[in-house]
Amino acid sequence: MAGVSGIEPIDEYFVATVSALPVPSQAPTAALTVPNPLALFDAQLGSRHLDLAARWLRAQGRGYYTIGSSGHEGNAAVAAALRPTDPALLHYRSGGFYLARAAQVGGIDAVRDVLLGLVAATAEPISGGRHKVFGRRELNVIPQTSTIASHLPRSVGVAFSIARTRKLGVPCPWPDDAVTVCSFGDASVNHSTAVGAVNAALHAACQGVPMPLLFVCEDNGIGISTPTPRGWIARAYACREGLQYFTADGCDLVDAFTTARAAADWVRRVRKPAFLHLRTVRLMGHAGSDYEPGYRRTADIRSDFDRDPVLNTARILVAHGVLTPSEVIERYEAKRAEVIGLARRLSDSLQLDSAAAVMQPLREPLDEAREIAVVASGQPGGTPVTLAQAVNRALQQILAEHRETILFGEDVARKGGVYGVTRGLQDVLGPARVFDTLLDEQTILGLALGAGLSGLLPIPEIQYLAYVYNAADQIRGEGATLQFFSNRQYRNPMVVRIAGYGYQKGFGGHFHNDNSIAALRDIPGVVIASPSRPDDAAAMLHTCIVAAKTTGAVCVYLEPIALYHTRDLHAEGDGRWLAPYPSEPVQIGRARTYADGADLTILTFGNGVWMSLRVARRLAEAGIAARVVDLRWLAPLPVADMMREADATGRVLIVDETRRSGGVGEGVLAELLDGGYTGVVRRVAGADSFIPLGDAALQVLLSEDTIEAAAVKLMGAR
Repeated sequence: MAGVSGIEPIDEYFVATVSALPVPSQAPTAALTVPNPLALFDAQLGSRHLDLAARWLRAQGRGYYTIGSSGHEGNAAVAAALRPTDPALLHYRSGGFYLARAAQVGGIDAVRDVLLGLVAATAEPISGGRHKVFGRRELNVIPQTSTIASHLPRSVGVAFSIARTRKLGVPCPWPDDAVTVCSFGDASVNHSTAVGAVNAALHAACQGVPMPLLFVCEDNGIGISTPTPRGWIARAYACREGLQYFTADGCDLVDAFTTARAAADWVRRVRKPAFLHLRTVRLMGHAGSDYEPGYRRTADIRSDFDRDPVLNTARILVAHGVLTPSEVIERYEAKRAEVIGLARRLSDSLQLDSAAAVMQPLREPLDEAREIAVVASGQPGGTPVTLAQAVNRALQQILAEHRETILFGEDVARKGGVYGVTRGLQDVLGPARVFDTLLDEQTILGLALGAGLSGLLPIPEIQYLAYVYNAADQIRGEGATLQFFSNRQYRNPMVVRIAGYGYQKGFGGHFHNDNSIAALRDIPGVVIASPSRPDDAAAMLHTCIVAAKTTGAVCVYLEPIALYHTRDLHAEGDGRWLAPYPSEPVQIGRARTYADGADLTILTFGNGVWMSLRVARRLAEAGIAARVVDLRWLAPLPVADMMREADATGRVLIVDETRRSGGVGEGVLAELLDGGYTGVVRRVAGADSFIPLGDAALQVLLSEDTIEAAAVKLMGAR
């Protein structure tokens, strides 16, 4: 036994304790109230032996870092209390739940699924060897890699979308009466992401918005090595107004099932959020590499053995005459042989063997998105408009044409946004399509992630660029990774509108003027659009919507605040920053060139385009013919267009309004050099500083004078 999967004290304790159980002398006085108890026991056994197999695989050098489910196998009862059609976003200790749900559906070898994940095999059915996750489309288990409850805001979005899709007549993958279940640990529940998600669910329910969401906190009393204060979860959530609280012993299959069923039925009937506090125990440490005796006394570790949910289920089955002790041991060892035998056969499975293979779920959406050439809907031409007006018109047309689109954020509805960009849209499209949210960026993005997963096409707005960093992990750790870790089987399309950059005069300070997007450009697979002109703004927004809809892309659409209402370019009243509504498409990764000057190429974007065109006119008066290239797309960069325009003059000035360190200009320069550019190149950028209040901001932001001086100096280097 031990020589096959390694010696584990909990393993030996189980066998010894069950062997000593007395056979009941008479029939039990009460019937066992759990349906299919043997199926649930098998799910618990499978989960336990998968943990043992994981340790054996690691010892053989064939497995990887994983977090086990031992002590949490009671969550199999939660699966039994729900329906297989209920969307599930699972904790990383949810092995029992995953196996129990697979048994409900039938025809799926869930043990094989998990083992393939343990050895990072390409045959693993959800991530294709990219991560060990619990997920499968047939089971409505959405893969999560979160260890800090960052999947909770998405669960709010999924629950919200069940009713909203029906209201809009949009197909939804979940039934009308579905319950969204989201599980997490007692340590993770302290994270601001979890606290915010619970708050958002209650906030919505308080307003009468259907929110069929079951939060399941699997409380094992310790986070890695840090104990959770005794009674903390109950004190924090048992008396929360508007949150129905249920508590159960997760080590007792009957109590766990009975309570979970009551909780699930309540949510299904009332369509409001509930909190299931499942008291569990952590066995075999935090993870495969964790040495638990280093921070816990051996006596304390062993004292938990008697709470083992697998052992306690065996006791229940024996006490009710379902199995004898010897039959329990026989079943336990048969499951061991099944799991370890399969682990041996799968241990040499093929793994991802190239960067191209690893990145395929990231590369494919971008490749598909680059091919999109969509003409902005509606009548082109007409009266020239500002950038803000172009975005407003494009949003109205998009919402009218794509019934699955929803627009939301802080102040976007009745007020029409801080700068009036969304003004009037709620009046035209209605409050089901355009609505305000609470002031929490994690919730806004999480709502979008869940909505995109459920058949909607969300357009969330983040009011200022600096605010997105309150919730950047919702884009990085949740949004961008879903196609990657589900091998494109799940997608969360969305277009995140962000008002950003500096130079606006109405508000000051670093929260309302922010010129750093390094944290966004660093996220693989995300499309970043940065329009500067009104016609490009409309065309690029249409392109982003179609890209999100057809490829599942996560698009970030950066709107330069200072150019929202700009009308003039060179002189007051010239109207040269206005533009008619576009008739031509703008493809992702394609730049726009102004003029064909043979002396100098200026590569820029955003506010830099407006400033550079003004500088180019002054340079022309000095006899220097410049062409200005608006990059338009900051991810992916328009490398081919950059190279062509750079080679055309052999002299390049990169004008970058973001910061010098980590700014866009660094990426542009690297692409030029990697592409073999051999001409002269210089760059100017904003200072490595936060933006202060008032006119002091002009000391650290890029200026026309700086651009002009750099251009003249560069030309002098001929």
